[in-house]
Amino acid sequence: MEGIVEMDEPSGVGGWVFAAENELAELVDEVRGYRNSLGSRGMSTLEFLEQFSYLLFMKLAAEDRDAGLSGQPHHAARLWDTLRGRRGDDLERQYRHVLGELAKSSGTSGAVYARAQNRIGDPALLERLIVDLVGGHDWYPKGTRILGGLFEDFLQKSVGENLEAGNFLTPRPLIQAIVDVMQPRSDDVIVDPACGSAGFLIAAHQYIARRLAMISKDELERLSAGTIRGMEIKDRRACLAVMNMLLHGIGRVNGDALVTVEDVLEDKPSAYASLVLLDPPFGRRSRDPGNDGADELEGKAYQRDDFVTTTKSTHLNLVQHAMTLLDRGGRAAVIVPDNLLYQTGAGEKIRRRLLQNFDVHTLLRLPAGIFYKQGVKANVLFFDKKSPHADGSPVTTEIWVYDFRTGQHFTGRNKPLQRSDLDDFVMQFKPGVDRSERKKSSRFRPISHKELVARHKVNFDIAWPIDDYDDADVRLAPGVVAREIADELLAAHDEFMAIADALEIVE
Repeated sequence: MEGIVEMDEPSGVGGWVFAAENELAELVDEVRGYRNSLGSRGMSTLEFLEQFSYLLFMKLAAEDRDAGLSGQPHHAARLWDTLRGRRGDDLERQYRHVLGELAKSSGTSGAVYARAQNRIGDPALLERLIVDLVGGHDWYPKGTRILGGLFEDFLQKSVGENLEAGNFLTPRPLIQAIVDVMQPRSDDVIVDPACGSAGFLIAAHQYIARRLAMISKDELERLSAGTIRGMEIKDRRACLAVMNMLLHGIGRVNGDALVTVEDVLEDKPSAYASLVLLDPPFGRRSRDPGNDGADELEGKAYQRDDFVTTTKSTHLNLVQHAMTLLDRGGRAAVIVPDNLLYQTGAGEKIRRRLLQNFDVHTLLRLPAGIFYKQGVKANVLFFDKKSPHADGSPVTTEIWVYDFRTGQHFTGRNKPLQRSDLDDFVMQFKPGVDRSERKKSSRFRPISHKELVARHKVNFDIAWPIDDYDDADVRLAPGVVAREIADELLAAHDEFMAIADALEIVE
């Protein structure tokens, strides 16, 4: 099976883009109508996306079969046929049976249907979804621009109504900027060990595809056969990630799962990556695979001999996992909360290991207000895995710090982050150019290893006065000021909980 691809652009490219945008807008409006009908019955956007994914996967399998795109049709195609023509309670029973059958499958479908349940209580509405919405369209010809855009639109809309969504949806403009400076290649093995909705993996795939004048079938096969892969501990997140990738042209209905449901912190990596892209969930959240909520506190400290320290902090453990996941010569971009930069105990041990064994070359300080989850103050840490020095000297010689925090104010609704806001960072990063060519500026400056280790507890929390910006703090709306104060308090709460974790382990 060739997978979903973007349709060829005709000679009038501008008109084609306009037509695609119109078709996407119309499709979004149509799907939103069904989502609103279910929303009035108490179904969240994430739950709707889950049910929509179940039905759409079967329809794609049927289209794949009918077009003869694969030698052996996926059994989801046959199961789709069994839903059509049924009504009422008979349809609901058959839908539950179909979900149970597909939950037993492996590969891509196994990731989509793990623990699948019917959440559509109204058989008449289920029939409309099957016959009019999913069954009423030919989906493959729409291409990745429309299908991927549709799925992303509903993922974005899920954020405002569900705490869970804020934990696994990284702001897309930030992802795009990170991928632009990391410059993924078609020969990379790209891994996100906490992939959420697969934003990093999709952006990496799109970056590679855009920069290849003509991607060969062999290269396309590599990208859809496991050189780009993710892991998730939550079944629902894995389902949404796999469908998001599939609708962006990554993976196969009949293929291996490119996102696996597993707790990556349990064991050492079984394979290494040349590029790790990671946004760990912040805070102390449940790592119970059966719990899709965001309220239960975690209480597990992972004992691994390849970790430098033992901690209950999920994000600190995932940073350690990323360090062990990198192959020699590999590179990583990891979003980290502020407390990793200055936390004593586990945080300090991780910082020292990073400086000694990795080339930690860039730190991007992010402003508050850009993440969907409130109270997040974060940074992006960029590091490469190099061969250890024979004389035992540290691999890191200096870290370039870019201050994107001072004087920057964003809010999710009124002033969301745009990719253009990060243009200056990307330009000064100088991707693909030797770092000796970097130039110091008011927002970008190097800190030597000697200066870092001289700081108390090897503190990475680095800032300096910036003179060339207009400080608009005094003109901020009261609501923005209140939100920033609330974010500070939420961040302080997480920091105190991290201290409590460390004290519990010491005891």
